[in-house]
Amino acid sequence: MKIARFSHEGAIAFGIIDEDSLVVLKGDPMFAGYEPTGERVPLEEVKLLAPVIPRSKVAAVGKNYREHASEMGGEAPAEPLLFLKPNTAVIGPGDAIVLPPQSDRVEHEGELAVIIGSIAKNVDAAGALDAIFGYSIANDVTARDLQKRDGQWARAKGFDTFCPLGPVIDTEFEFEGATLETRVNGEVRQSGSLSDMVHSVADIVAYASSVWTLLPGDVVLTGTPAGVGPIVDGDTVEVEITGLGVLSNPVRRA
Repeated sequence: MKIARFSHEGAIAFGIIDEDSLVVLKGDPMFAGYEPTGERVPLEEVKLLAPVIPRSKVAAVGKNYREHASEMGGEAPAEPLLFLKPNTAVIGPGDAIVLPPQSDRVEHEGELAVIIGSIAKNVDAAGALDAIFGYSIANDVTARDLQKRDGQWARAKGFDTFCPLGPVIDTEFEFEGATLETRVNGEVRQSGSLSDMVHSVADIVAYASSVWTLLPGDVVLTGTPAGVGPIVDGDTVEVEITGLGVLSNPVRRA
């Protein structure tokens, strides 16, 4: 089931995608279930928004693909390398990634995003999977020069607009055979299989839950394949994951 959060005629709502239309729901399905209002809205008439705005945090993992760890000058960590992005970094499909004046080198990082659906604290791998509501696409935008300069990642990955998310949440996403591709102005920059992750989704969520209590609506980013590179004013970045669609965002200078 693919769930979208959208705006239509000045109102924000949730809906289930059914071919070329949305079955409008009475509330946020994560909390209110899937009761329809009886209304259908054509997809072409709505603006898709970030499918969730995290209530508390975006938890993320660095260097979770061996080739990406190598291109960053190291090896994949034995344990998930955790960091946080603020929820103010989240934007939706079509929203602009804004390049901050503090940075001269901003890069794309296409990733699979996990949406948490229930409270998870100190869960094992099986419990981690039970806590997942669904899956989406993210771009872990990073000011690479600031990341290197600061020696820690909060500023480099935390700017407003640095976490594009969408276009939908898929509650029945199948990992087998799924690939991720990031394109800038149509040129393929990243291409990899989700099966190449060093740490699995279940292990990442379980590990993160040993540090933070994960809350419904929290987002967990699972790492990026090799091929990260710069984005500049005027670019368009597309991240595509098999079965999840395409997350597209323009790039603008502040």
